[in-house]
This record gives sequence, C-alpha cells and structure tokens, in this order.
Amino acid sequence: MASSTQSPVYRATTTAPVNIAVIKYWGKRDTTLNLPTNSSLSVTLSQQSLRTLTTASASADYPAEDTLTLNGKPQDIQSSKRTLACLSSLRSLRKSLEDADASLPKLSTFPLRIVSENNFPTAAGLASSAAGFAALVRAVANLYELPQSPRELSRIARQGSGSACRSLMGGYVAWRTGEQADGSDSLAEEVAPASHWPEMRALVLVVSAEKKDVPSTEGMQTTVATSDLFATRAQTVVPERMDAIEAAIRDRDFPKFAEITMRDSNTFHATCLDSWPPIFYMNDVSRAAVRLVHDINRAVGRTVAAYTFDAGPNAVIYYEEKDSELVAGTVKAILGSSASGWEGPFYENLAHLSAPGVSLDQIDTRVLDVLKGGVSRVILTGVGEGPVAVEDHLVTERGEAIIN
Repeated sequence: MASSTQSPVYRATTTAPVNIAVIKYWGKRDTTLNLPTNSSLSVTLSQQSLRTLTTASASADYPAEDTLTLNGKPQDIQSSKRTLACLSSLRSLRKSLEDADASLPKLSTFPLRIVSENNFPTAAGLASSAAGFAALVRAVANLYELPQSPRELSRIARQGSGSACRSLMGGYVAWRTGEQADGSDSLAEEVAPASHWPEMRALVLVVSAEKKDVPSTEGMQTTVATSDLFATRAQTVVPERMDAIEAAIRDRDFPKFAEITMRDSNTFHATCLDSWPPIFYMNDVSRAAVRLVHDINRAVGRTVAAYTFDAGPNAVIYYEEKDSELVAGTVKAILGSSASGWEGPFYENLAHLSAPGVSLDQIDTRVLDVLKGGVSRVILTGVGEGPVAVEDHLVTERGEAIIN
C-alpha cells in the first residue's frame, strides 16, 4: 500500500527593492555573464512604496522541473538562461554545504517552486527585473541557508539582471565594472547606507505603464554596436562621474549630486539617440518633466530637484525631505486629481498643502498642459533598505501557490 506521508515543504520569503541608477549601466562587455562596459551607481528605493515579494520553496514531492509564477502567471523558466544560471549557481553553493555536513537535507536536489509578486508594473521602466532577480536570489539563498554576503551574492544576481546586483543592498550602491574575464570582480557594494543620507526622496512620474518598444537588452546591443558617443561615455565620462557622485554622497551635497545625476541621464539618452536606428525611450511628457525640474530650480534660486530617466519614459525626480513642498508640492499642484498615487507615508507632509511650492506662473505653460495630460500615476518614495526576510509566504505548508 502506497504511503500517504507528504515530504516536508521548505520555504523562505523575502522582499526586495527597486533601485534607480543615477550613473547609468548601459552596454555589456560580456553578454553571457552580464558584465557591464562601465560602472554604475544607484539609490535603493523604499520598500514601503515599491517592492517584489518572493517565496522560494523546495520539496522532494514537487514535479521534476523548477517552476516560477510571477504576478499569478506561470513563467517559462526553462527557456530563461538567466534564471537557470542564477539557480544553478545557488544550487552549487548549497551542494557544497550538504557535502560538508551529511545531516543537512539535500535541498539542492529538490525541485524549486518560486512564487513572486510585484506591486508595480512589470517591464515599464521601473526596474522590475532588478527587484525580481534580487528577490529570487535572496529568497533561494535564504532557503538554502547560504552564508555568502550580499556582495558575494551580487555576482549571482548580476547574471539574471545586471542592475539586480544593486538591489541586494540598501542605500547608495555602486556596481563595479570589474576587469576579470570571468566576472569575479564585477559586483555591487554599498557606498553608503540609507541611514547616511536618509533625507533623500524620489517622486516617480509614471508616464506609461505599457511595455517598452525596445527592450533594454536589445537597446544596449544596438547602442554598443552603432553609437560613436557610447565609447567616450563608458571610458572617459563615467569613471570621472563615479568618483564625483560618490564624493557628493559622502558629503551629502545635493546640488552636486543633482547636477551629476541629470547630466548622466542626458548623456545616456544621447547615446540612445546616437544609436542607429535611433532609440527613443523619452517622450514629450518626459521632456516636459525635464523642463519642469529646471524651471523649479531656477525659480527657487538653488538646485532642489534632479531628474533621471532609465530606459523608459518615466521621470524619477530626486529631492531632499526639506524641499518636499517646493518640489513634490509643485508637482501636486500641477497634476491635482488627474494622477493617482498621492498617498502613503511619504505623502504625509504634502497632504495639507493648499498652494504650490513654486508659483505655477513661473513654470512654462506648455509643461503644465503636457504633464497634466500625460502622467497617470505618481509614486512618492525615498531611499530605503535592502532585501528583508518575511513570513508572508506565497506558498502554503503543503506546497500550494497562494495567488493574491
């Protein structure tokens, strides 16, 4: 008679943050290992606003192949070389532990069931793959009880999504390009914790939640192959900017941080425009946001806001907490109820504002109309911490996926 005893289901769940680069990663010197042509630096955003929640589970009773469910939809994990590379590396580390301690359950031999949820649009220029792969690697590492540090695990997350290596840490994070052919020195490291400069805030203007016309990987390959500006940016411009922005972060010098951030965003998009055929990630609404930031800074008489754009049209506007009324308050006055998202912990000091921080007659009238008609949602957030282990599992004790 067959036994009805069920094998144990092992589970670990983590949240992971989005990061937004201020010195952009664009271009690969090795596409298989996801090795970048230049170093980059990002701000980890608070998980109170944006986060991926991932449960990794393992059981001897699971069907033979690993499975991944994202936002309620099964993913074809077997065709994703990046995901398979991450899981293979993590399994190898777990097997080393099992080989050294015969009493450990042989989790490395069990199929994985991974369930993941984002609380923001996927593939819309909001660094969803970064948070997703960081959460996957951290959750599986926790499941396997691996001793490796976030810095060491960043090598593995990088194989899934380059910028994912930066989402394994909080605060201000650099991804060093490295020099070794095997990528062993291409990893992320924390430049400063969130507690060093906790006043940093970010306002995301969600211009479009649709998928990008040109996926990032394809866009990078086109730029590397065809842009004359690209090599100058990677070899000359970025190394100087990395040094300068790390100094600005150490000194909590917002005007310096802001100018470097805006100039690097502009240079990155210039290389996209210099690609052949040209790549357009920004649109009319994006350009209106650029003009708005410059108008605010000019009206205030000092630099209180900085824009940056990843490979998509959404604007991320950085500012300090003390200037919330000047920056976010002005955006609120422009958008009013036409955009959703004016809520949450970062909205508290804006809730009772009755007037814009900067008089709207000091803002270009074309900007007002374009933004009001083109921004569907705002996300108010700030600098935050790295991945956090939680007990809010997306897989039951019996191994069944919970789809919220």
